[in-house]
Amino acid sequence: MLTTGAPAEAYDDPQPSAGTGPSAERGRQLALRIRAELEARRRREAELTALFETVHDLAGLRDLDDVLQAIVQRARRLLGTEVAYMTLNDPGRGDTYMRVTEGSVSARFQQLRLGMGEGLGGLVAQTARPYATQDYPRDARFQHTDAIDRGVGEEGLIAILGVPLLLGGREVIGVLYAADRRERVFEPEQIALLRSFAAHAAVALDNTRLLTETTQALAGLRAVNETIRRASDVHDRLTELVLRGGGVDEVTRVLTEVLGGRVEFSERVGLPPAEGNGGPGAGGAPAYAEWAPAVERSRRDGHAVRAGGTWVAAVTAGGELLGALLLHGHPELDPVDQRTLERAAMVTSLLQLARRSAGEAEQRVRGELLDDLLDAAHRDPHLLRDRAARVGADLDVPHTVLAARLDPTQAAAPDELDRQRLWSAATHLAATRHGLAATRDGGPVLLLPLEGPDGGLPGSGSEGAVSRTARQVAAELGRAVGGPVTVGASAPVPSPAARPGSVAAAYPEARRCLEALSLLGRRGEGAAAEDLGFLGLLLTDTRDVTGFVRRTLGPALDYDERRGTELVATLDAYFASGMSPVRAKDALHVHVNTVAQRLERLARLLGDDWQAPHRALEIQLALRLHRLTGALGG
Repeated sequence: MLTTGAPAEAYDDPQPSAGTGPSAERGRQLALRIRAELEARRRREAELTALFETVHDLAGLRDLDDVLQAIVQRARRLLGTEVAYMTLNDPGRGDTYMRVTEGSVSARFQQLRLGMGEGLGGLVAQTARPYATQDYPRDARFQHTDAIDRGVGEEGLIAILGVPLLLGGREVIGVLYAADRRERVFEPEQIALLRSFAAHAAVALDNTRLLTETTQALAGLRAVNETIRRASDVHDRLTELVLRGGGVDEVTRVLTEVLGGRVEFSERVGLPPAEGNGGPGAGGAPAYAEWAPAVERSRRDGHAVRAGGTWVAAVTAGGELLGALLLHGHPELDPVDQRTLERAAMVTSLLQLARRSAGEAEQRVRGELLDDLLDAAHRDPHLLRDRAARVGADLDVPHTVLAARLDPTQAAAPDELDRQRLWSAATHLAATRHGLAATRDGGPVLLLPLEGPDGGLPGSGSEGAVSRTARQVAAELGRAVGGPVTVGASAPVPSPAARPGSVAAAYPEARRCLEALSLLGRRGEGAAAEDLGFLGLLLTDTRDVTGFVRRTLGPALDYDERRGTELVATLDAYFASGMSPVRAKDALHVHVNTVAQRLERLARLLGDDWQAPHRALEIQLALRLHRLTGALGG
């Protein structure tokens, strides 16, 4: 049914091959969710395609009627309405008049004029707010007039949605409508989509006005001709940049070439210092706080504003501040260049939103893949490899599972903002390291590839790869959130794709390491089981006794093997004698000075803290395990 595009009602009909019972019901529910997701993605793809087609029209069409007709046609098709139309404000008469229609059959309706505040459209034009009604003739919210009601009645319209055409975020120049000849409820997503079309229509009108004004001035102002040429050039270049998926750096480069001076974009401009406002400055100190008032003014007015020798254009989307474009070294800007800077800010907002959407989509893929590795041990390895390749991950190389959490003992317990910052930092780290990230047990879980020969697998010569990765992740996440982050890591997972269940098996070990670090008072650190001494033996499922002995006594064992000495035997006798050199020399049948010299050698090999209580306990346990494995022939 999914492949044939069956309607949702078809899933309620019993299928002989589907069986019955809870399993069949879960399958049906899953299929319905998949169908809903596919429908939503098709709808979003159609909306995005229509928006980019409109941007393309702005670049390729110079005739205003063609552009506006294309907008109402796409609005009608995408919203699935019977009629779409647009009215424009007439400042001389103080009303708004019908400019272009699509699907209309009534001549009276096509010639309507609405006074400010009259009908639905007049109210939209007056208040600069969108309005929708599922039954206009009976909706008492609007000021009904005989002329409007006759026109709407002759057209047979019932459900109407109208959104303002805004110029610079505040000036209403007209209204864009979608309407049906039957009752209908317009969803918030449909209202937002029509507002996007209205924004493009406003840009088209503004561009046409600018072209008309500058054309009239060409005869006497050759300098203006050059300005218009540059404005048109940057408009086309910015439009082409959007169409081919360029980046914000390219926007600043184009503006620098066209306007001169120095152009930069910052996402942190205008944020208060408490939220991490900063940027390049003397000694690395925050350098952008001084622009905060100008950014707020530009955001409020919808225009670029001057602050000293710098022009500031806020980059916004739906009221959200995404950053600002700063043009330095340009005390004066003519109106066309100022509008160019404002258009560039609009393009930058589109690119930022596209980047955010792409990042969110990629992270959803990464999170879903890691969830499957943690929860479903029988996934097809080929399918896992294909899904990983789409996000740049290689599941055939050694990885480690890492569990992270914020320090819960800070003066103020972590709030939702802190947890969101940690999650954002973890997802960014996973993307840059070609790994995966998901949430589990209230905190981030990462699956990262290991660096070094063979990814740090036993015998590869890089056994500390897991420990290094854990420490690096703890440090990077801590810097990102501005506080201690504790990270526990699992032993290497040789090939997550070949053995999907190995990731699920490794996660509990990472969690145990995380809890052990907290219990040991080592919050804010990153470690694996091999870093926790004998406690690591209890945390892992492998019980790597030989590895523990080598990590604890390795330098002394190697020294005895190379030199034929008895440092390990001396160490054993020393602890057996209650850490008394005098009693130890009797057990070894050597002079007490010889014992002292061997103990000094051991301090150089094992570290000066080898007699500290926690180290002494580990060494004694390692000595016993060494004797036991030797007695068993291991």
